[in-house]
Amino acid sequence: MELYKYETHLHTSQGSLCSCSSGAEQAENLKRCGYAGMFVTDHFFGGNTAVDRRLPWDVKIHLFCQGYEDAKKKGDEIGLQVFFGWEYAYRGTELLTYGLDKQFLLDHPELDHMELPAYCDLVHSCGGFVVHAHPFREAGYLDTIRLFPRKVDGVEAVNASHRDPEFDRRATIYAEAYNLPITGGSDTHTTWSYPGGGIVLEKPLKDDHDYLKRLQNDEITAILEATNKYMFSQPDGDVWHTCKRPDISLLPEEQRKKAEEFYAGHPET
Repeated sequence: MELYKYETHLHTSQGSLCSCSSGAEQAENLKRCGYAGMFVTDHFFGGNTAVDRRLPWDVKIHLFCQGYEDAKKKGDEIGLQVFFGWEYAYRGTELLTYGLDKQFLLDHPELDHMELPAYCDLVHSCGGFVVHAHPFREAGYLDTIRLFPRKVDGVEAVNASHRDPEFDRRATIYAEAYNLPITGGSDTHTTWSYPGGGIVLEKPLKDDHDYLKRLQNDEITAILEATNKYMFSQPDGDVWHTCKRPDISLLPEEQRKKAEEFYAGHPET
């Protein structure tokens, strides 16, 4: 029986400051690794975003979506399904968000200031869904562990980037205690150190909302654990991103002019 692998948690250099592989590079790598599709889930503005937070809202959204759009274009060329999502953060607690689009982001500038329960309510009211990413991760950027079992649609109980399996064990216990669907993702930020991860399905996804149906109907055939099978050599030199002025050349004309006007008034950036 043919099986289909999907990456559910992935970052690009256009949207996430901690990533150094473009959307197109990530798509090519996933195709090479035998995946049927992937979700781009870049860090939104409350997290480690690559987008200059000072820019106007519509400019920020267009810049934020460039990683997904780059991946989607490449995926269409090489036969890889690419879906849009993002990783919403509040003081380090992060929710993978699916089933919504760029227009939703453009329409809701209040997202910049929402706490997680209200955020989940808004997402659900607009037809989206959320998965709690690595809920028991311990790291310097996290001040506490926050759980919202009545607000999320699933739990990322297997995160392939974890160094401590105890984080995943606790996440599994939590999900089972609240009867929440379990899923997994790699949380990949680069192509050369891709850890493997994601989910396995018996049938390809019809669209991003089909992922939610599979979760709810217990149709995830398997969750992929971390593996070294797809490790590649790291490129030479320092490729990690630092804060810098974004590439605004690909923005729509209206947003490009806004960005140009902003940076004309901030020449030191």
